[in-house]
Parts: sequence; C-alpha cells; structure tokens
Amino acid sequence: MHYMHVKRLDLNLISVFDALLRERNVTGAADSIGLSQSALSHALKRLRDYFNDPLFVRTANEMAPTPRALELSETILAIAELVNDQLVPKAGFAPECSERTFGLCLTDMGELVFLPPIIKKFQEIAPGCRIKSIQVPHKEIKEILETGEADLAIGSIHTLPGEIFQQRLFTHPFVCISSRTNRMIGKELTLDRFLEAEHIVVCLSGRQWEAYDQVLDEYGIHRRIILTTPHFLVVPLLIEGTDFIATVPRELGTVFSRFRHIKVWPTPIELPRFDLRQYWHPRYHHDTANKWLRNLVMDTFKDYPE
Repeated sequence: MHYMHVKRLDLNLISVFDALLRERNVTGAADSIGLSQSALSHALKRLRDYFNDPLFVRTANEMAPTPRALELSETILAIAELVNDQLVPKAGFAPECSERTFGLCLTDMGELVFLPPIIKKFQEIAPGCRIKSIQVPHKEIKEILETGEADLAIGSIHTLPGEIFQQRLFTHPFVCISSRTNRMIGKELTLDRFLEAEHIVVCLSGRQWEAYDQVLDEYGIHRRIILTTPHFLVVPLLIEGTDFIATVPRELGTVFSRFRHIKVWPTPIELPRFDLRQYWHPRYHHDTANKWLRNLVMDTFKDYPE
C-alpha cells in the first residue's frame, strides 16, 4: 500500500515545489519552469492535497513556506539536484569556451585576499570568462544574489536570511598590526599595551556595534578607538608613522606585512577563529555555471591553512 501511495505522487510536482522554494512567488516559480500561473496554482493544490498541508502561504512580501515545507525542503532540493545532474540530458557549462562574466560580491579585503588566486584559476580553466567585483552594503547582498547581478558573495556575513545557501571555505584567526616605529609596543604586544593603544576599527556597515572585529567587544575588552572606517585597505596607510594598532584577519595581515612599515603581532588574548564562506541564492542552486563557480572557489581554498 505504501508503494501505491508513492506512485500517486506525480514527480513533475517536485519541480513545482523546488521552484516555489527558490522563488517564493507564483509568477517567478511559474516562469522558471515554463508553466502558466494557473497551471502552477493547480500543481500547488495537488501538492497541498498530497502532503495535507498548505506548504506555501501568501504573506505581504512572498509565498512563505510552512514548517512542513521547510521540513521537506532539504529532500526536495536533493531530488531536484539529482534529476538536474543525472537524469536530465543537457549540455551543461563549458568553461573552456565560455565568455561569461561572473559577479563576485566582495569587500576590499576580499579583493585583496580572494581575487588573485581566483583570477589565476580562471586564466587556467576559463580564459574567456571575466570577473566583476561588486561592493554593496550587507543588507543589499540578498537582493544582488537574487537578481543574479552577483553569482556569489564571499566573506564572513552574519546578516543574510536563512534561505541563502552557504559553504565554509576556510577558518582563520585574527592578528594585530602596527607600524614598525610604534613606540608603545616594544618587543611584545601585551594585553596592557593593547588596552592602552589607540585603535583603528573596520566597520563594513558603518555602525560601531557591527565592527568586523566585534568579537573583542564580546569578550568585554574595551578599546580606545580613534577611528572607524568601512575600508580595510586604508588601515596600513593610516597606521604608518603612528602608535595606532588594528585587529584584522590573519590572511589580510599577511598581505599587509608586505609593506615595510607594517609589523604583525599575535593578539594578546586568544580569540575565536572565524569562518570565511561563499553564499549563493537558492534560485541559482541548480544553475550549472553557478555550480562550476562554487566548485572552483571551493577548490581554490581547500588547502588554505586553518
């Protein structure tokens, strides 16, 4: 009897469920799979009858999934991906002959740390493709991923909604940087010297409580902040010839150490490491070009030191 019940589920409805999960509105879901709105509405009714649940409920802004739909979502996405990858014949994405432009949403730190190895991979594997770096406030990243203007966002972003896919690339710690002529530090950056120093802080949102190094504040460490800036790249220039210090991700500190006047120090207390991730919108989860890009980025940083 269980076998007969499963047979009654039209597998075409899986693509409807998947489209509604990705698009969160009837018009967008219908367009993405080539159905009319009335046909998709009829398919949704059949899904509701089968699962005995509304599945998607109209709100002010979208067709929001119910708890039952969210419970089923991982399985539905896995089935849809299997069908797209293994059962549906298609040409796929050919990087060696493509001339596509890929958008990457990055901070200036991301451009400095991530872009060079990614560009090298592109030159080797997809010489005709191009990269467009995009910088937007964190609150706009979801929209720019949803519209497709950016294929991926790369960084450490804690404000994205739960439906955005994410994948950890690598984990690394913080370090402190100072001018080599800093008169306060001496041979070791102690906690006392750290607390006495004047600090430059990077706040990508412009709001102090969303500082990139806010983990220090969460540890109850109260710093003397002399300047807040939304840009990482000005920090070594602002520090030059001063007694200012800054706390930055280790990979960025490694890049800054190429400046002769910059010295890198361990943080005076052990801080939690943080994850660098790549993020993409559900509507492009099955897109072959987007999947190729995600795999390339993951492969690029798979051997990064933890």
